[in-house]
Amino acid sequence: MGIEILWLMPISPIGKENRKGPMGSYYSITDYTAVNPEFGTLEDFKSLVKTAHENNMKVILDWVANHTAWDSPWMQNKDWYTLDSLGNPGPPEGTDWSDVVDLNYDNQEMKTAMKDAMKYWLTEADIDGFRCDVASWVPTEFWNDARAELDQVKPVFMLAEAEMPELHKKAFHMSYAWEFLHIMNSIAKGEMNLDAIDNYMAKEDTNHAPNDYRMYFVTNHDENSWAGTLEERMPGRKEIFTALTYTLPGMPLIYSGQEYDLDHRLKFFEKDSFPKTKGAYFELLKKL
Repeated sequence: MGIEILWLMPISPIGKENRKGPMGSYYSITDYTAVNPEFGTLEDFKSLVKTAHENNMKVILDWVANHTAWDSPWMQNKDWYTLDSLGNPGPPEGTDWSDVVDLNYDNQEMKTAMKDAMKYWLTEADIDGFRCDVASWVPTEFWNDARAELDQVKPVFMLAEAEMPELHKKAFHMSYAWEFLHIMNSIAKGEMNLDAIDNYMAKEDTNHAPNDYRMYFVTNHDENSWAGTLEERMPGRKEIFTALTYTLPGMPLIYSGQEYDLDHRLKFFEKDSFPKTKGAYFELLKKL
C-alpha cells in the first residue's frame, strides 16, 4: 500500500482509577515507559520495530504529554499537576475527561521526566518519532526543547495533533489538517461548495512554510467514533475525497480499519474490532 510510517496509538498501560467504560481510554496512561500487557511485552514491541525497519518503514508512538491517569506513579509528586484553588489536581480545564489529570508545565522536574520518558523509547526500542496528542495544549517551548534533545539521541519525525503553524518552526515536521477534514465533510453534505477548498489552500500558503507537512485524512479514531463512518459523513463520495487527500501537498493518513472499508463506529472505551476483508476500497488505496 506504499505505507512508510506506522503510527501506533498509545501502547502503555491504561489507568484503572476513574476509568471510562470496561477498557478505558488509551490516552489515560499510568506508566510512560511500560507496555500494556494486553498488547504483549517490550520484546514484542522491539521485534515489531525491527521488522518495520527491515521493510524500510518507520514507527512513531502516540505520546500523551498533557495528562496522565489518576493512578500514575507521577501522582506522588502533587506539584507536577495543575492544582485548583483548594490544592487538588483535576482533568484538563473545559473537558469531561474525568479519567485523566492535567500536568503542570511550570514544573521543571516534570518536564525533565517527560523528556526522559520520550528518550527511553528511542534508546530502548529504536522508534523513529512521536505523534503528540493535543500538542497545542502543551507549551510550544517544551516541544522545542524536547525536539532538540531527542534529535541528539537520533533524528526523529514529529507529528502534532494540532493546527498551530508556530509548532512547525522548531518542533514538528507535520500537523493535522483538521479544518480540511471538516470542509470535506461539509462539501459532501452540500453545506459548502468547492470554493472552500481554494480558500483553504490559499490560507495554507499564507500560514505555512513550503516545507511544513500537513496530514490530510478522511477519517481517524476520533472522527470515526464520534462523528461517524466514511459512508455516514461522505455518502457515495468517500473515494473522491480519499483521492483528494493523496493529491494535496502533504501526507495522507490511512487509519486502522479504513483500508477494509470499516462500516461501523468503533466504541471508544470498549474493546472493538473491524473486518479484514480486502475489497474495492483497499485496491483504491493501493493504487493511490
